Amino acid sequence: MTGELDGEQRLGSGIVLAVAGCVVGLVGVFLTVRSGLSEWPFAIVFGFLIAVGEMVQFRVDTSRNRAPIATSASLAYVMLRGPAVGAPPEVAQIIAVTTVATLAGLLPRAVAGLPWDVVVSSRRVLSVACAAITFALVTRDELVWNGSWTHAVALTGAMLLAVLSAGVVDALVGAGQDTEHFNRPFPAALRDELVVMTRIGLAMGITGMLLAAGTSLLGLWAVPLVIVPLLLTQFAFRRFASAQRTYRTTVRSMARSTEIAGFSSPGQNARTAALAVAIGNDLGLTPARMEALEYAALLSGVGQLALADPSPGGASLLRTREERQRAAEIGAAVIERSGVLDHVAEIVRHSNDPYRHGRANDSSIPVESGIVNVALAYEQLVGEGSGQSPDKAMESIGLGIGAEYDPVVVDSLRRVVGRGFRF
Repeated sequence: MTGELDGEQRLGSGIVLAVAGCVVGLVGVFLTVRSGLSEWPFAIVFGFLIAVGEMVQFRVDTSRNRAPIATSASLAYVMLRGPAVGAPPEVAQIIAVTTVATLAGLLPRAVAGLPWDVVVSSRRVLSVACAAITFALVTRDELVWNGSWTHAVALTGAMLLAVLSAGVVDALVGAGQDTEHFNRPFPAALRDELVVMTRIGLAMGITGMLLAAGTSLLGLWAVPLVIVPLLLTQFAFRRFASAQRTYRTTVRSMARSTEIAGFSSPGQNARTAALAVAIGNDLGLTPARMEALEYAALLSGVGQLALADPSPGGASLLRTREERQRAAEIGAAVIERSGVLDHVAEIVRHSNDPYRHGRANDSSIPVESGIVNVALAYEQLVGEGSGQSPDKAMESIGLGIGAEYDPVVVDSLRRVVGRGFRF
């Protein structure tokens, strides 16, 4: 994205989380060194799995890297308790092994120049520490996998509670970070984090539970039985992530066609998309709707290629209402032919509708259309070569509130600009 907020707004909690993760990890290492490492074969095997998981982490969406093997292995190490284990690991040892293994996994990525994020890794250490404390509090030394149904039910409940505590803590922290970095409403950010937790987090947690139960009963022979399917799942996720990146690249290439043909100024579509995403964040749209909004903003000018001549400087606002709406309809038809961007096509189709005659009377028109309309107008007033100040542009857009522009979207734009958004 070309648009961004001031640098100070991107720091803050990330530094606090990194420091907190380091402090918790150092305390765990210190206590473990002082008391000695128990059941070292399990510590080495699970530490190795965590390190490998960190090394092969990947990014499925645009939010942050995922390390399902590292997460599942660290949670499994928390919940080891059975006849094959002997003495279950102490909380301090769990934290120490997770911290050292995480650093061991991040180091090769840093040396190789691959993406890594110490804040995300610190969050994982903190959530594992929370799970370890929770599990230790709700279990007793004699509560092990021993064939007893009562023990099995109690241990399963304790495992679920530990996994949920780790997930909820991470979701709260993630929601706070999204609120700080992207100015999303905290309830909306928490909603999105909890959705991710139920879809991905619980899958990793349940895998950790299976790994812990199998290892507790069968010993380290059970590790390959659970990890191999997880590796295959991670491979499938990586393929999906690669396809998503290719998809985004294709959309951006399509968007550049209007710039090459002179129907929009260089970088105009990317700037419009950056502002549209900032407004969508402010309004708390879901990730799926945010993705569709970004694509619609990038492709909103595709229909202009069917018009006779480019607008001067790519300023589509200089065209007549009929020309703009015809271009939007043509653009929507082009996007629909892809077969996978139907919602994006609907956003583009109504992106030039006046609010008074559109969404004000038809609630089925997506609010994303109004966002694209306002973002494009602001970009053409303030973007490169236009010369207007943000205050002057807001004044011009304000004159169209309720008639041309959605009042809710304009209020959101005012907040985004007031927080220091710049192209």
